[in-house]
Amino acid sequence: MEKKKILIITTGGTIAMKFDEEFGVVSNNELVEMLHSFPQLDDVAEIVLHEFTNIPSPYMTPEKMLELAKLIEQKAEFFDGIVITHGTDTLEESSFFLDTVLTTKKPVIMTAAMRSGSELGLDGPRNIVGAVRVATNPKAYNKGVLVVLNDEINAARDVVKSDSGKTDTFITPAYGILGTIDPDKVIFYRDIVFHDQIYTTELDVNVDLIKCVSGLDGRFINASIQNNCKAIVIEAFGRGNIPRTMIPALKEALAKDIIIVVVSSSHTGRVLAEYGYEGGGLYLEKLGVILGGDLKGSKMRLKLMVLLGKYKDPELVKQYLRNHIR
Repeated sequence: MEKKKILIITTGGTIAMKFDEEFGVVSNNELVEMLHSFPQLDDVAEIVLHEFTNIPSPYMTPEKMLELAKLIEQKAEFFDGIVITHGTDTLEESSFFLDTVLTTKKPVIMTAAMRSGSELGLDGPRNIVGAVRVATNPKAYNKGVLVVLNDEINAARDVVKSDSGKTDTFITPAYGILGTIDPDKVIFYRDIVFHDQIYTTELDVNVDLIKCVSGLDGRFINASIQNNCKAIVIEAFGRGNIPRTMIPALKEALAKDIIIVVVSSSHTGRVLAEYGYEGGGLYLEKLGVILGGDLKGSKMRLKLMVLLGKYKDPELVKQYLRNHIR
């Protein structure tokens, strides 16, 4: 049987780093060199490499994510699937962003490593092989962007980095993995029933994210207002509740037509218009705040950048959100 043709796009991250006695763990170019002569990959697919960038993942930006998305769209028609190596710190953001804006139905797989090339038991090579195997699997077609590490397959929308150092850090706490990668086959256990795609070639990155803590007042909302932000995501408590000391600044932001979306800082679960006290989710909804369903704050921030880039008009963005949040 003819081998499938897979494009591997490298972006940097721990998977492309090694220890240096003077500087610590830093980027190097050995990953690309290794992939050119990695026999385990040759057994799976015909591999073509493209080095997009080589940066630590904290250096990744929404603008770079959009540039990466445009590259994938240009290349997708020439390949059966695409694998992207990435740093773990922003992988869940980049994977969600790509999942939102890409139009291709071909498999797009994100992978990474928690251990650098200098550490014992490095996980990068195994994760790359697993990602390529998933990219060649017909059942990965039209599933959006998938995240493959530790022999597990997760959906980009729901995956989170759960631990700062363990190799099994990427999990889907609310809904579970999509499938696993065994030595003999790739197995999908469930499908993706919710996939929100917003096609755009432009972004508006003027979106802020504020995390609630006890006793927080309106200082951060005021800073957002002063910097003319277009939208604010508030990571609220529980079902979507905030301290009442934030309310005056929140009302001012709404009066200036700044979009306010509330999500939960809890690990799982939706926000809900349930509590009617000042600062409660029901109270906020009556003020004009949008309740963001189960999407996490960092991902809702990116979604708003995409929506504002596409529609420009805040009212159209609000309408979209109210019609598409589950």
